[in-house]
Amino acid sequence: MEVLSVLGREPAMYVGGTWVTADERRPVINPADESTVAEAPEAGAEHAEMALEAARSAQRAWARRSGVERGAALRAVADGIRARTEDLARLVVAEQGKTITEARGEVGAAAGFFDFFAGFDRAQVGAMFAPDERGEHLFIKNVPYGVVVGIIPWNYPAASFARKVAPAIMAGNAIVLKPHEETPLTALAIAGIIDEVGIPGGVVNVVTGGGRTAGDALVRSPLTQMVTVTGSVRAGREILAAAAENITPVSLELGGKAPFIVLDDADLDVAVQNAVNARFWNCGQVCTCNERTYVHSGLYDEFVERFVKAAGAIKMGDPMREDVQMGPKANGPELEKVEAMVGAAVDQGATVALGGKRPEGEPFERGYWYEPTVLTGVSNEMEIVQDEVFGPVLPIQPFEDFDEAVNLANDSRYGLTAYVFTLDLRRAMRAIDDIDFGEVYINKIGPEQLQGFHQGYRLSGMGGDDGQYGYERYFHRKTVYLRYGDDVVDEHPANL
Repeated sequence: MEVLSVLGREPAMYVGGTWVTADERRPVINPADESTVAEAPEAGAEHAEMALEAARSAQRAWARRSGVERGAALRAVADGIRARTEDLARLVVAEQGKTITEARGEVGAAAGFFDFFAGFDRAQVGAMFAPDERGEHLFIKNVPYGVVVGIIPWNYPAASFARKVAPAIMAGNAIVLKPHEETPLTALAIAGIIDEVGIPGGVVNVVTGGGRTAGDALVRSPLTQMVTVTGSVRAGREILAAAAENITPVSLELGGKAPFIVLDDADLDVAVQNAVNARFWNCGQVCTCNERTYVHSGLYDEFVERFVKAAGAIKMGDPMREDVQMGPKANGPELEKVEAMVGAAVDQGATVALGGKRPEGEPFERGYWYEPTVLTGVSNEMEIVQDEVFGPVLPIQPFEDFDEAVNLANDSRYGLTAYVFTLDLRRAMRAIDDIDFGEVYINKIGPEQLQGFHQGYRLSGMGGDDGQYGYERYFHRKTVYLRYGDDVVDEHPANL
């Protein structure tokens, strides 16, 4: 595709309402054929500091605007995104590799985030409490942090942008967002929409470049007052350590290893189709994906047979085609990681029931392709069951009873999303109580909804996104004691 026609310019960073380039540039590679889509600026520490200064300069005036004014600006961004759905979707496909139908859904979700958080334009902004003294008010205000740094991954370059930017600026913050260095173009395109609708320069800034250069500089800067991250566990650990220098608050949404439990009374047709969808959307590159499936032993053989048949029918190919159901992995290292994990699982005794290799044929000679893959003969201690694959590979294993299934599910360093399929209300409620994950889906799969709260336990992070609780992450609180009466205040024997 012609990137210039979407961006309207050569890729450039958006800082303080102006477009900024850099001497060094990084190629953006199309995962489907390894062609160069464009070259994006590679920011240095100086660009990070420039963006933070721009954010600091703009933030106070932006926070003084009413919620209604900020909400109107967010709705204008949502309208701008929807007006360019097709261009943005094609840009997502070109740099990330998901199918065009998935990309359109992602762009729609990006617009939805701006619309949803605009709805906080008249929301409660604090609370009042009864004071100890006459003639006083005691209230606690929600106040923006000021300058927020957002760091997002490559798997959802449009939706992740909106998921960070919309709540941050609705709360009255300014933000410097760093997209993943391999998928910067969609973020720059949405920045163009933000510029066009008239959000003041500096309120939203986009800096492109590597995590260990631009990203590290953004996180370590004393100008940064809050950091919000979606990414890998490795990145989360490094960012948390870097933010510790200034004791900067950090919200982390990291990896997942979602268990998918099929109890003996589940509707098998529904469970199989949902298990397939939840494993292979976006080529398995979703933190909430079905990463390990546990099936009651009485249903196991039939479930595997049906799952293999459905997964084997998934159509791979040019992700711009309307009939293609799964695109490539996002990059070469990710493909090599998946290959290595499958190879290790086989060495440890797993059986490949489907796939297990790169597809053959001319359409797949270039690009980062991997077949839908099913592994049986696995056990919970295997790396393929314990470590996040983030690719189109599913280990399936049997269990005997409910308690064993729960124990297998909870035997994980991750704790983001879990799925349970059962028609027994009592066992569904027990699963909700006993499964130690931040999100539990009963008889359905995602994606997560805007008004929910996307939160993980353990290595899956701390903090969270979405809904009221996600919005609250972009505030801290200020306690105010306001005396207005004329009464003489009694002396207190001691300060409390």
